Amino acid sequence: MTGRPVIVTRPAREAAQWVIDLRGAGLDAVALPLIVIEPATDIEPLRTAWRQLSDYAALMFVSATAVEHFFQHRGPADSLAGRRFWATGPGTTRALRRAGVPPESIDAPPPGATRFDSEALWERVHAQVSSGVRVLIVRGGDEAGRPAGRDWLAREIDAAGGHRDTVVAYRRLPPSLDVVQRRLAMDGAEGRAIWLFSSSEAIGNLQRAMPGVQWHAASAVATHARIGEAARGAGFGTLRVCTPLLEALVASIESLA
Repeated sequence: MTGRPVIVTRPAREAAQWVIDLRGAGLDAVALPLIVIEPATDIEPLRTAWRQLSDYAALMFVSATAVEHFFQHRGPADSLAGRRFWATGPGTTRALRRAGVPPESIDAPPPGATRFDSEALWERVHAQVSSGVRVLIVRGGDEAGRPAGRDWLAREIDAAGGHRDTVVAYRRLPPSLDVVQRRLAMDGAEGRAIWLFSSSEAIGNLQRAMPGVQWHAASAVATHARIGEAARGAGFGTLRVCTPLLEALVASIESLA
């Protein structure tokens, strides 16, 4: 086991569970959320999406947070029947099931998959999309409520002849770090702690929150190759890339001991 604490950078609600899981695996973990989640400022598009749900063959959710914020606006008469629900990973799948979506209506990479991302999801659902098929992408937005994030899957839907709409279910904001959090970030920058990144956006937010800090002495674990590329670009000196499954995370973290 590594003696260095693991800095979990996910949004606060998700980070709390990751900290519990890592501590349960014998690691010292602490949360330093680098993305702040806030509700969408304009909820009318969400209400409209529910009213028009029957227009869509499938709904794609980018995260468990997208599921939770979208389903807050479900009305008592809104039916899920006949729709497919796409999830990029097990956390999103669990959120859909908690929201009442039947398991047989959910499409996602299998639990033992080596990748949980839009590419892995598309491998499973691309046959559902043909000319005229409509898909609703439920995602987060920036501070102004504009859709934010990769559009890879949206472009694949377009290329397959489908039609896709996007609705912003929540906003992703940069953090405002207090004195204690900045001290923890410096521990990570100077190699006294190990960073755990599951978002390239979190790395960008960290750089903006700590301008002028050098990261060459820092160690990090990234849960996707793209995130690893962002960490390398930011100057992180030691890096491991693995899937977000607990066993893989623990092994990667321990390899940095």
